[in-house]
Amino acid sequence: MFDKKNKLRHSISLAAMLALSGLSASAWADAYEDAAKKWIGSEFKPSTLTAEQQLEELKWFIKAAEPFRGMDIKVVSETLTTHEYESKVLAKAFSEITGIKLTHDLLQEGDVVEKMQTVMQSDKNIYDGWVNDSDLIGTHFRYGKTESITDLMANEGKNFTSPTLDIKDFIGISFTTAPDGKIYQLPDQQFANLYWFRADWFERADLKAKFKEKYGYELGVPVNWSAYEDIAKFFGEDVKEIDGKRIYGHMDYGKKDPSLGWRFTDAWFSMAGGGDKGIPNGLPVDEWGIRVEDCHPVGSSVTRGGDTNGPAAVFATTKYVDWLKKYAPPEAAGMTFSESGPVPSQGNIAQQIFWYTAFTADMTKPGLPVVNADGTPKWRMAPSPRGPYWEEGMKLGYQDVGSWTFMKSTPEKQKLAAWLYAQFVTSKTVSLKKTIVGLTPIRESDINSQAMTDLAPKLGGLVEFYRSPARVQWTPTGTNVPDYPRLAQLWWSHIAEAASGEKTPQQALDGLAKDQDAIMTRLERSKAQAVCAPKMNPERDAQYWFDQPGAPKPKLANEKPKGETVSYNELLKSWEAARK
Repeated sequence: MFDKKNKLRHSISLAAMLALSGLSASAWADAYEDAAKKWIGSEFKPSTLTAEQQLEELKWFIKAAEPFRGMDIKVVSETLTTHEYESKVLAKAFSEITGIKLTHDLLQEGDVVEKMQTVMQSDKNIYDGWVNDSDLIGTHFRYGKTESITDLMANEGKNFTSPTLDIKDFIGISFTTAPDGKIYQLPDQQFANLYWFRADWFERADLKAKFKEKYGYELGVPVNWSAYEDIAKFFGEDVKEIDGKRIYGHMDYGKKDPSLGWRFTDAWFSMAGGGDKGIPNGLPVDEWGIRVEDCHPVGSSVTRGGDTNGPAAVFATTKYVDWLKKYAPPEAAGMTFSESGPVPSQGNIAQQIFWYTAFTADMTKPGLPVVNADGTPKWRMAPSPRGPYWEEGMKLGYQDVGSWTFMKSTPEKQKLAAWLYAQFVTSKTVSLKKTIVGLTPIRESDINSQAMTDLAPKLGGLVEFYRSPARVQWTPTGTNVPDYPRLAQLWWSHIAEAASGEKTPQQALDGLAKDQDAIMTRLERSKAQAVCAPKMNPERDAQYWFDQPGAPKPKLANEKPKGETVSYNELLKSWEAARK
């Protein structure tokens, strides 16, 4: 617990401040409660709690904040709509309700990770709380620099952990739990990487008839990559124009830029069927192609039992390159992630296999070519199609989970005050309104609320997806990755070699796997990681590993089985049936 002398000194200074202001302690407390009532009435609605329940929850925050009043606390997150709402609105509300002066900075994701790396290397304190992707869970629990939230709640943070936190209500809590069974991060926002398509075009009788005549099956949501490719070719080469406007069957991006790395580390290989079965991540080989044995990474090259350069990964990379060249707008190859994001909203893209639900708010703005006059979207989102190497029981895509993380180097009192803020911005009092603003749901109770039911028709399938049993197959990067910042930065330069044609997909991935193994070898030698550090396998003939069960799988004789689609309405019905 923080120094009792500091607590006493703070109490004396607070008493002096109250005396000078002419306010009694009870009047001061009433002022915080009045602030809570004001925010409940003006901002924190809708909520899954009644106004009375909200006030009770906030009264707990008012009481718990007493030792920290007047302190200046700084936290940081990347720049997303959800975090902008926290920075501009919720930080102010927290300060008024608790008396803690809270500053919530917004930085680009790479800058957040860079500053966090600095803290982990120097043990200095830059921010009192951090929102960073749960993709770093494998990094956090191995280095011993990150606070275990499980331990925090049981020990020094016990009296500062809300009785209404309801950990089990967080849909992403399994993603922030390490192999030791402890929670290291608290989910703050999450969004999935799904399939996006123009539902209005897919329902046109003339296009449906033309597609079936050519391909022999119905135009619908693609279940496999074969169907996605057929649909891309159909719209891009057969249809070509709708309402006098050139259209394309696919959208992506390919510029040599760090964002090209996300395009792949965000589970592209898993969509094709790379890695092993297992939820949330394949074991022993995950979707990055990294094999672990007894929690120790042992290699990513096929020759070490990994799958980063295996046939499934090569297939996935080949299709990425081919589809970008053949079916996307010509300018897509020169675009970054952020530049390509708004393109489907312009109305000339038929489908996109790799689309983040974080774009939902921007894709539903009135007046867009992809939005009807009544505010409903002309598009829908659906589960991503799967590649030929995919098997039942494997993850099917990526889910981003930005999560509160606390460093051991942060002074205890500042850490506990920041912990209060983290609980506040994820509390049931504010979480439903935050979900409606940013469309990045974190709580089961919010997803199943009447407010989300009412909003569902305007969100193109977001609510239906998050209520469906399918959502568990979309997961973040898992614990096999021992140092996310160092390994992730390798991907974009190697993938760019394949995208540009400088190297074949096999050559590019051979280089990536070799470089990943080199970093993990250095981690093993450095003994820098406290637990579950890499213990690299010796290299042996690739055929040995192909002959073993699971990943890496040998190359398939037929990588393009017959296309398969499903009606979107039938898909929704199957989800609804599975929930009952």
